[in-house]
Amino acid sequence: MALKKFNLYIALLFILPWLSVPLIGGKTVKRFLPGASFISLYLIIEGMVAQRRKWWWFPSNIKPNVLNELPLILGPFFVGSIWILKYTFGKFKLYFIINIIVDSLFTYGMMRGFRKMGYVTLVRLNRFQLSSIFLLKTMAMYGFQVIYEKYVTRYR
Repeated sequence: MALKKFNLYIALLFILPWLSVPLIGGKTVKRFLPGASFISLYLIIEGMVAQRRKWWWFPSNIKPNVLNELPLILGPFFVGSIWILKYTFGKFKLYFIINIIVDSLFTYGMMRGFRKMGYVTLVRLNRFQLSSIFLLKTMAMYGFQVIYEKYVTRYR
C-alpha cells in the first residue's frame, strides 16, 4: 500500500470518531471524560510495555518516537469509551456484553484488516489473549468511573 494512502487511513482512523463527539452531548463528555482519559493513559503505558515485550508489532512508524497505536487510542478507543459509557453506565451486564462485542469485532475483524494493511500484527499474543486483555481494561475503566463518581463528583 502506498505510504500516502496508508497515512490517509490512519488519519481517518483518528479523525472520524471525533466527528461524532458533538452528538454525545457536552454533559456526557464531561461526565465520562475521566474514565476515557484513565483508560487512554493506561493504553499508552500498555503500548510502551507491549513494544518492549513484542506483544504486537507495527511494521512502519507513523512518526519517529511516537507510539504507533496513538491514533487508535486517541481516536476510536477514547471516543468509543465515552459512547459506550453513555449508554451502558449503571447497567453493568449491558456494559460487559457491549464491550465483548466491540472488542471481538476489533480483535477478530479489524486486526485482520490492520495486518493486511501493514499497520499492526500480533507477535507474542494470540487473538484470545488480546481479547482477555481488552476485558481486563473494560473492567478497569468501569471500576475507575464508579470510584470517580462515588468519591470525586459527590464533592462538587
